[in-house]
Amino acid sequence: MDWATASSLTTGVGTLVLAMSTYASVRSANRAARVAERSLLAGLRPVLVQSRVQDPPEQVGFVDEHWVSVPGGHAATEIDGDTIYLAIALRNVGRGLAVLHGWDLRPERPEGEPARPDECAFRVLTRDIYVPAGGTGFWQGAFRDTDDRLFRPVQEAIKNDTVITVDLLYGDHEGGQRTISRFSLAPQETDGARIASVSHHWNLDRPEPR
Repeated sequence: MDWATASSLTTGVGTLVLAMSTYASVRSANRAARVAERSLLAGLRPVLVQSRVQDPPEQVGFVDEHWVSVPGGHAATEIDGDTIYLAIALRNVGRGLAVLHGWDLRPERPEGEPARPDECAFRVLTRDIYVPAGGTGFWQGAFRDTDDRLFRPVQEAIKNDTVITVDLLYGDHEGGQRTISRFSLAPQETDGARIASVSHHWNLDRPEPR
């Protein structure tokens, strides 16, 4: 083997080693960047559950000046004429501010394996509702149109003390990390208020775990 061939082989091996080293460094840097990004997002992520029973009641006002009082850990369902009022006392156990965007409702308890709701079917809130990190707040919704397909079923569910399921769509204050949390509103035998309990969370901006 002459010196020219040996020099070319040495240069080629050196280039290959440098390329492999660069590739490993880039992968390591990308992995570190992803970890840093997830840590940053974790600091902004809200997670909504029902408030604690020892939390103070939430005083919830509607646009028509109707008010309901919701005890900690509970929900309110009221019928006043041709209007149905609903509210849930919430607590944000996440580390970021929660901004509620929309909701969906079923006048029943879903059966079988829970499937992720379709966010396109959600009713948009007329105003943003905020729940601070580590603090309490509420969700509110109303049915005012008796022709609404859910008006009569929800009305019957309230009158017959049937479980009502509410899905809430919310995210962080930057509009990301959209999450759907499912709440069951179960009737009580005592004061007419309903016990609220969260049963499922779906993260819309992250692939479902396999």
